Amino acid sequence: MDQETNDLIKTEIENNEVCLFMKGTPDAPQCGFSMATSNILKVMEVNFKGINVLADQKLREGIKVYSDWPTIPQLYVKNEFVGGCDIIKEMFESGELAKLLESKNINFKAKN
Repeated sequence: MDQETNDLIKTEIENNEVCLFMKGTPDAPQCGFSMATSNILKVMEVNFKGINVLADQKLREGIKVYSDWPTIPQLYVKNEFVGGCDIIKEMFESGELAKLLESKNINFKAKN
């Protein structure tokens, strides 16, 4: 991965408390996994930045190298890689995601 791509990824992760690298955008996801993950964040009313990896091939490959994770989407919370769609879904259903967001002082709406 080139330095420019690495710096871009690092900047996005550092400047956005909740950052989702995804295929497409939160309003127009381009894959089911990206849609599922962004929908969970929307349901929880988390303020997050969606980054479309399809807009840049270098970014699409670079994020996989950066996180050492082979698939997209990828969720970062306060500079920490949380996981992909399956992990986020599991964490959401078990309440772990809410606990994580709480521990990082991220605002969200708890499910009743």
